[in-house]
Amino acid sequence: MKAHVTVTLKTSVLDPQGQTIHNALGKIGIQGVEAVRQGKYFLLTLSPSLTKDAARAEVERIARDVLTNPVIEEFTYKLEE
Repeated sequence: MKAHVTVTLKTSVLDPQGQTIHNALGKIGIQGVEAVRQGKYFLLTLSPSLTKDAARAEVERIARDVLTNPVIEEFTYKLEE
């Protein structure tokens, strides 16, 4: 089983890197993008012995305690069998 975890800045936190990318897109003539938010992506390969519920709990724990700074970041994830 694999877990796809995406970590992004909370919407209330300014994203200077995303803003820089957005500005660069405009400079090269791309006008259809209203905003850019940058983030991090993690692919976790989980033990096959984990049940789906146990995998979900482990991924949430890893994302919350290791992969994110809960003050400024949030995460989403998807499990893949």
